[in-house]
This record gives sequence, structure tokens and C-alpha cells, in this order.
Amino acid sequence: MDRIQVKGGQRLEGRIRVSGSKNSTLPLMAAALLAETTSTIHGVPDLRDIQTMAEVLRSLGARVKLKDGTMTIDPTDFSNTEAPYDMVRKMRASVYVMGPMLARLREARVSLPGGCAIGPRPIDLHLKGFEALGANLGIEHGYIVATCDHLVGDTFSLSGAAGSSVGATCNVLMAATLAEGRTVILGAAMEPDVCELGNFLTAMGARIEGYGTPTITVEGVRSLKGVEHTVVADRIEAGTFMTAAAITHGDVWIDNAPLAHMGSTMEKLRDIGIEITEDGNSVRICGTNSEYRPVTISTSPFPGFPTDMQAQFMALMSVVPGISTIREGIYTDRFMHVPELNRMGARISVFSGSATIDGVASLSGAPVMASDLRASAALVVAGLAATGTTLISRVYHIDRGYEQIEKKLSGIGADIVRTNDDTAEPSSTETP
Repeated sequence: MDRIQVKGGQRLEGRIRVSGSKNSTLPLMAAALLAETTSTIHGVPDLRDIQTMAEVLRSLGARVKLKDGTMTIDPTDFSNTEAPYDMVRKMRASVYVMGPMLARLREARVSLPGGCAIGPRPIDLHLKGFEALGANLGIEHGYIVATCDHLVGDTFSLSGAAGSSVGATCNVLMAATLAEGRTVILGAAMEPDVCELGNFLTAMGARIEGYGTPTITVEGVRSLKGVEHTVVADRIEAGTFMTAAAITHGDVWIDNAPLAHMGSTMEKLRDIGIEITEDGNSVRICGTNSEYRPVTISTSPFPGFPTDMQAQFMALMSVVPGISTIREGIYTDRFMHVPELNRMGARISVFSGSATIDGVASLSGAPVMASDLRASAALVVAGLAATGTTLISRVYHIDRGYEQIEKKLSGIGADIVRTNDDTAEPSSTETP
């Protein structure tokens, strides 16, 4: 099994380009099942999660091809009503197919999903929305079973204990496009991924108003057509590169960055003391002459600070002088990276959904293990600033969401390679 080896101490300099958004592409792929003709999506990153979703769509009868960042999805033979455990267990986003299955096939049998081990993430809000639209729901042998004679619009809220749900909003929105009458979704998520899906569905012929606000209104239509679309850039990948530049006190230009979606991330970097210069869809992150300051962060739904940037900022804050704090307001158990960062010399304590970080002068390279997608990115960021070598295991997590991260970072000066567990020699930088 592959590992990533990072030799720290290199200041990052140069230009790096952000790939298309994984979190936006996945619901678009599912939405293509709603159409009666082929959709083409450009700017698709070649990631493990994208490959998993493609497998799920193929299992349902769709034809899916990906070449050079362009994906075509032909739903002509979409007819299978079961998304099997062996595929869905690999990734939570597989549950996105449930909305299109109910809308077009009137039946869905979807395995309860898997994904990152970052604490409980129930799909009760997805099911609440489907039930409000008229679906009959049950759990059988680890599968969600949903049926309906037809879906009918209604007014309901998708706000949960931790606020709005991106997954539930996207899933129920897809189902509502082909429901009879009007659907009003209250407490809708406002994340860029929802807006991207709204634009995609509208181009397909859906009648939707209000996406990007807490209230979305959908007037059901009889059918949708395939479209051509270019996916937005990945704000989390861009933010990860920002923290990588900052932790090495580097000077890096990040191209194809969706800056309109990154206000809270850049605000906290400025609070730390990073110099940021924006130029169109490029941004310069400069920490060469900065004295860093501790900050307090609370994760919350968009436009708040993203939970998917919490781990990477924790790595950065571990070498910022003084006491910083992070309160995790989305997934209160999302601190599995803390013991690994502490193995590298960080001083981090966790209590009741909050982490206190006492900044140290430097980190020390060590063998560490990734527990989830963003934790793996945090360990890479930490390794860039550590003395000595950091060897990160379970890098299949990072391959779920970062396209050839070692190749991109080495292009701006990082000493980072992919190795094999057996030989510990550099192997291919191609993402599996």
C-alpha cells in the first residue's frame, strides 16, 4: 500500500493550480441521472471518490466515461433500483443517487453509506425530505428502501441539530425537480455546492428559485435534458494549498481559486498574519516576512468557516506562537488527527467539541496515520514544516479528494514523494 513521504523545511514558492471541486462534482454526477439525454461535465478531478461514484452510476445502468477531465454520463439505460453495499460503503456521497432514483424510477434501494470516520453523520434529513415528498421509507438488511407512486411537492424544513445539511439539500432538491407541484425547502444549505447543483439543474430545464439562500422553491417539471457544464474549482483544495504556503512561510500564487467562496478561510489567514493578494481567480499567499498570531476559529455552515478546513488550520496553528482554539460546530468528533499531530510534537488538547492549540517552535517528522480525507491533508501540511521526515500511511484517504497532491506540491518546492510500504522507494505519482 502506498504512503506519502515528506521531508520538511522547504519554503514553498511558485504557482500551483486548483482542480475542479470534488464536493460539487459528486451531486452533479447524480443529477445527470434525472435527464433523458447525455450530460457532459468539464473540469472533473480524477479522484477515488469520483471513480466510486462513476461505479455506482454504472451499476444503475448509466454509461459513464472520464477522459482528460471531461466526463460524459448517458442515463438512457438508467433502470436499476438498487445501489449495492460494496459500492456505497466506500463513500457517503453515493446516497445522492437516491433522489434521482425516486424521481425517475419511483423506487430506490440504497445501502446505508460509508465514508470518512469523523463521527456520526446520519442521513435522517435526507429521509425526512423524501418522506415529505410522498415516499414510503423503511430499513431492510442495511438498506434504505423507498418507494412512491409519484412525488408531490410540499413545504418542509431540512435544518438539523448542527444547522443545514448540504447532502440533504442536494438530494431532496434533485427529487423535487420532477415532483408534481411546488416544493419549498426551508433551512436549506447555502454552500457553493448547492449553488453549483442549482445552476446545473436549471440548465437542464428545472424551475428553481432561491438556491444560495435558506429557502429554495421548486416548481416540478415533467422531464429534464442533458447539458454541458464546467465544474467550479475546489475551495477546500485551494484552502489546503494556502495553509501549506503559510506553514512554510512561503510565497505562492494559487491559480483557479474560487475566491468568492473562500471569504472565511482568507479572513482567518489574514488574522494569523498572512499577506494575501487577490488577482482575478488567482491569489498570492505570502508569509515570508510575517509574524504569526494565534486565532480562534468556530466551524459552521457556509458562509462560516468550513469544517473541511479545520484539520489543515490546526496543523498551521500548531506552530503559531500562543494559544489558539478551534470549536467544531459541525462534526463534534472530528478531531482524530489530533493524536497524530501530537506525535509530531504539537501540543493540542481536546475537550467537549473544542481543541486548544499551544503553538510550538517547530514540529518533528514522524510516522503517522491518516484517519480521514482532511486529516490526511493536515498531516501533509504539518510534514512540510517539520524537521526530518514524515511518513504518512493510509493515503488512500487523501486520494479520495486531492488530485496528485504530491506532484502539485513538489512543483512549488516541497520535498514530497509517494512510496510503497514494501520498498519505501518512490513509486508512481499517478492517483490510483
